[in-house]
Amino acid sequence: MKIQKIRILTLFLSLFLISCVPINVDPIDDDIEEVPKYPNIIFYVPVETNKPNTDFSPAFGGQTRISGIRTTTAYTTSVVTNQLSEPWGIDVLPNGDFVITEKSGNLRIVKSDGTVGPAIKGFPDINAGGQGGLLDIAISPNFETDRMLYFTLSLRSSLGSVTAVGKAGLSTDQTSLSNFTIIYEATPYFSGVGHYGSRIVFDKEGHLFVSTGDRQSLQTRENAQSLDNGHGKILRITTDGQPAPDNPFIDQADKHKEIYAYGLRNTQGLAIHPLTGDLWSNDMGPQGGDELNLIESSKNYGWPIISYGEEYTGLPIGEGLSQKDGMEQPDYYWDPSIAPSGMTFYTSKVIPEWENNLFIGALRGSHIIRLMIKDNIVIGEERLLSDKGERFRDIAMGLNGELYAITDGGIMYRIGK
Repeated sequence: MKIQKIRILTLFLSLFLISCVPINVDPIDDDIEEVPKYPNIIFYVPVETNKPNTDFSPAFGGQTRISGIRTTTAYTTSVVTNQLSEPWGIDVLPNGDFVITEKSGNLRIVKSDGTVGPAIKGFPDINAGGQGGLLDIAISPNFETDRMLYFTLSLRSSLGSVTAVGKAGLSTDQTSLSNFTIIYEATPYFSGVGHYGSRIVFDKEGHLFVSTGDRQSLQTRENAQSLDNGHGKILRITTDGQPAPDNPFIDQADKHKEIYAYGLRNTQGLAIHPLTGDLWSNDMGPQGGDELNLIESSKNYGWPIISYGEEYTGLPIGEGLSQKDGMEQPDYYWDPSIAPSGMTFYTSKVIPEWENNLFIGALRGSHIIRLMIKDNIVIGEERLLSDKGERFRDIAMGLNGELYAITDGGIMYRIGK
């Protein structure tokens, strides 16, 4: 009996002590979602609340309207300059200055204090109408020794226009270009002025990935599915414009040897994952169906056979399919469209929760997208700077853990601590 009383007393005392221990409770927030697979991350309701354009069902859970996330680290947003004219591409020089292309055909050097240098000319006859112009820019990995810059542009001729890749040397005083040379043309030429695609990034071997569009015409749309042309593709070329030696169709005489992947509509975002070296892209869909894709050699990404969007008239794309054997599914898609453009991975530890996250400028969406990706799966989405009302054209990492974004309205923003 005495032992039993001691046990009862011990149990009572234990329950009393437990009741005194404080319990950690997450902040009260009606829109928090429980996602136990990632216990250190708080998830919220999806950021997209507008009605989708289509009624397609996603191929897998989390393919669209993933849970929302929110940055908890304090950061600031400031205007570096508002004196740019339709900037399109941005990259960062080793000295911390920025090289920025302007659609009309100028290159600008912008200092971190916002000083905008004079227009640097020296480009061939470009087609700046519609979606064309002087477009993306990439700095050579060996810039400190070779001074080379690589560009994409819509080159004009009597045949129409074409997405082209060129290169030139930047003078040591950063005031002029020398020996501008066109190294590649994504033929055939076409008279339209849309869907040039036109992002450019270096891979780990020092070759160039280049994106092209389908040229925004029913006449050329099907070219994205054909391997004998440069429309609607991800291309991989050397710095001399030759096919990269291990390209998937390099030994096939009837194929365009520069092709790395195909079946794309209008890719305006390319970025290399800092840990895996994988190539990620975004692709503008029609009405709905903007895509994020992990690009793999020789793969077919489906356009215009499959799509999660619809024609601007509301009619289906082709047979109205969103899935088909032999065609890749997007890793993520947006409906309604946000018109994704330039993008970059965040590679700094300055804002730890952003490390290895993907940041994408949205044109129609008028915000910057932050995607958290784990094991090649998108697990969370955030929208930044949505209060600015700007069309975010491109985004780049600075040298000190900050992001820089340019807008169609001529503004350059700094985002960071």
